[in-house]
Amino acid sequence: MSTHYPRIRVLAQNGYPVVRDGLSFTFYMRRPHHEVAPAVLRSLDAYRAAIRPDALGWYSDHDGFAQELDSAAWEQFRHEMLGDNWVIFYLMSGGQDSQAYEFRYHGKRYDAASLVRDPDAVTVVSFWLPTEYLEEHGPGRVRELALELAGPLPFCSGQGGLNFSSAIDLVGVRQVVHELCFRYPGMDIPSEDHVAWHIGTKVRGAAWLTFLGQPLLDEVGGVEGLRSRLHSPGTTVQSLEGERAVVTLGPWPEAGDTEQGNTLPAYRELARVLEPWLYHAPPRRSRDFLTEEEFRWERRFLD
Repeated sequence: MSTHYPRIRVLAQNGYPVVRDGLSFTFYMRRPHHEVAPAVLRSLDAYRAAIRPDALGWYSDHDGFAQELDSAAWEQFRHEMLGDNWVIFYLMSGGQDSQAYEFRYHGKRYDAASLVRDPDAVTVVSFWLPTEYLEEHGPGRVRELALELAGPLPFCSGQGGLNFSSAIDLVGVRQVVHELCFRYPGMDIPSEDHVAWHIGTKVRGAAWLTFLGQPLLDEVGGVEGLRSRLHSPGTTVQSLEGERAVVTLGPWPEAGDTEQGNTLPAYRELARVLEPWLYHAPPRRSRDFLTEEEFRWERRFLD
């Protein structure tokens, strides 16, 4: 049991894990798929080199069914990634580890019609790890891997840290996550597929690792402007190549625990600095929350 986050294992009746503690690293890029695909593949290669060879053994086909990711499927995947079509890919580990390792990618096309219809849509990629990886390799190595993943990507914003790794679309799972998420505010609820339609050049929120690209970094005052406004012990602001930066909130990702009075003050400080640029979901009754509850979740470090 880590002192930095809870051990969460929610099992279905058949023993299949439907909610667990994990980590994710997500990057939002206001670029068309065909421009970013080679960079995304380089990041994916770095991810695969860092995890065990068989960790990504399955993919979700166009009908949503899990299929084995054999050599032929890998070849087809790379062929489609380097094409010019609108693509969505989910690669994952299988069996009892199905939410442990995941690669998620939604590539967008930016033709005239799509820009009019969805002006704030972006391309998004996400990489998942189990907390066991963090415990085995340490937070320093996990942060290094996150920077390796970020390196090739022309992101506008991104975040990395703890999450609720879950089979969120299964009946009852959303309710379980909802019951836990306000207690552990440092654990994200992955929803990159929806967020990517609306985030534009904004930032999702404060996380253990918060990545800022252009034009966002300039708008918040650049690296020095951020350093001058962030004073929590352990918070660092690092400049990255390509006029980008990453804000790190301490040596470990933290879940917090509102029942124990741990409200993550460093996360709250960063959220206040970023407040004018924070993403808010458009009004809707989402599958996760009522509109007012979703707004409360997005502002959990502000109110």
